[in-house]
Amino acid sequence: MDTDTPKFRDIEPGILSAAIRAQLAGAHAAGLDCQRLLLDSGIDPALLDNPDNRIPREQVAVMLRHEWDLLGDESGGYLARPWLRGTFAMMGHACLSCPNLRRALLRSARFVSMVSDDLHIKLVEDGEEARLLIHHDNPRGLPNQVFVESLALIWLRFFSWLIDRTILLERILLAFPPAEYNEDYDDMFPCRHYFNQRETCLVFSTRYLQLPLVRDEQQLTEFLARAPECLLAQYKSDHSYTGRIRRMLQQQNSIENLSLDEVAERLFTSPQTLRRRLRDEGNSWQDIKDSVRRDMAVYQLKKQETPVADIAERLGFSEPSAFNRAFKKWTGLAPGAYREKFRE
Repeated sequence: MDTDTPKFRDIEPGILSAAIRAQLAGAHAAGLDCQRLLLDSGIDPALLDNPDNRIPREQVAVMLRHEWDLLGDESGGYLARPWLRGTFAMMGHACLSCPNLRRALLRSARFVSMVSDDLHIKLVEDGEEARLLIHHDNPRGLPNQVFVESLALIWLRFFSWLIDRTILLERILLAFPPAEYNEDYDDMFPCRHYFNQRETCLVFSTRYLQLPLVRDEQQLTEFLARAPECLLAQYKSDHSYTGRIRRMLQQQNSIENLSLDEVAERLFTSPQTLRRRLRDEGNSWQDIKDSVRRDMAVYQLKKQETPVADIAERLGFSEPSAFNRAFKKWTGLAPGAYREKFRE
């Protein structure tokens, strides 16, 4: 277990000015002088005129803290009931005593329901998939895409930190079109992205839900003292064997094109050592193959008109009926029913 200073990526470039400009919509609607806010935070407002300019994370963090102080609202003016300073910290402390990630996410959702009337977070489990839904009623009609996406990012990174393991997303559904800052989505959410969906949710394996929380009060206090910087950077670059193998398999036309022996050779290790490394990460070769199969199957069913039999063959199933059984186990729905429900 890593109990030292949190390992957040320092190699990420600054944050796109398009994202900063979008984030300030709530503050502007609340009557804040955003020009003055930027200047007082050491940011030249002219930088926001070009959506491709990047602002250092440290300056963005200063701006956010200043904005929250001026508004008395950690939501940045997006919520009907402001999140008073310390609200997020209180939620973190409330979750810390939970025995595992499942209970912590459920408690965070309950906490949000107690402090907000127009923000809703919900954990849903379907088969082997967990979905964390984030919905903002947005009664004032603000351009709230960056607010909802930021909440998804914060929940992903904070709860990854609590279990000291990067939560590898299967995919993310976004109830919005691609934003001006969409080139950063791969860093924000390293998975497949689906836009213009009915809901915004993070999708990941239910196996993470049983993992214990490994942080203590002192570590949480230190973490919060570094917020929001620590939430603007990705928690632990995913150099895990699990992540590297997932990326290898996702690049294949057929998952069966790669064997464990071939993967081990590419990673300059032996199959026995690779199995042990994966076991240490709480995964197995079969778990990863099933996860990538699930991701590819969902993509084909949502985005393509590929016949179910062809999808089954591409994913290495001996017959469509075996694929149907596996897919229903993964998602709780048969492939045809899933396609009908989520077709784009």
